[in-house]
Amino acid sequence: MAKETTDEARLAVLIDADNARAQHISQLLVEVARFGRASVRRAYGDWTSTQLTSWKAELLQHSIQPIQQFSYTTGKNATDSSLIIDAMDLLHAGNLDGFCLVSSDSDFTRLAARIREDGKVVYGFGERKTPKPFVAACDTFIYVENLTVATTTKPATVAPPRLQSDPFLDNLLAEAVDAAAGDDTWANLGAVGSNLTRLASDFDSRTWGFAKLKDLFVAHPDYVVQSKPNGAFVQAK
Repeated sequence: MAKETTDEARLAVLIDADNARAQHISQLLVEVARFGRASVRRAYGDWTSTQLTSWKAELLQHSIQPIQQFSYTTGKNATDSSLIIDAMDLLHAGNLDGFCLVSSDSDFTRLAARIREDGKVVYGFGERKTPKPFVAACDTFIYVENLTVATTTKPATVAPPRLQSDPFLDNLLAEAVDAAAGDDTWANLGAVGSNLTRLASDFDSRTWGFAKLKDLFVAHPDYVVQSKPNGAFVQAK
């Protein structure tokens, strides 16, 4: 899972409304709250278009400022340019600790990289179709499909999901645990989670059906999890 910053971290949530779905915004803002306070909330698009009708109620409910950008030329995305310009202005103002870029568009890849060069954290939010370069350019990338799954209430009697064989996941977990393990071969679960995000910015235990990283390790046949006074620890069998 993603490493969380302090609750007082000031974040800018910049939404490419032309390339994001309004239905995800409630869950998305809850996720943003894990990382800090959304001091700036802006959504960019051509608000004269009927294509953004579903967004209008969400803007009012969540106090998101709509930024109008007319589509002057067919085939050119003026919304992207407007968002990028605003992001750079906010970056140079120096009042924020991080940025949340909401889009599945690879056009924001360079923007994410530039923000990180200034020492600010970048959280990306998009669909699974998001191009890998943009995903990799963010410190943490969260797929909105995982947010939808996480909000689905499941009866307590339902058995936990079974972990299917996945070589990619196996290698990722092995590297993260090995890097965090002490002399006794036990690895602090928090440190493992941080390593996983560094190795793959889009790592999220919810992708494999587990709400928490601890649950994923408990279900994995190659690891044992133990709770200690100073936290949860994991060890390879």
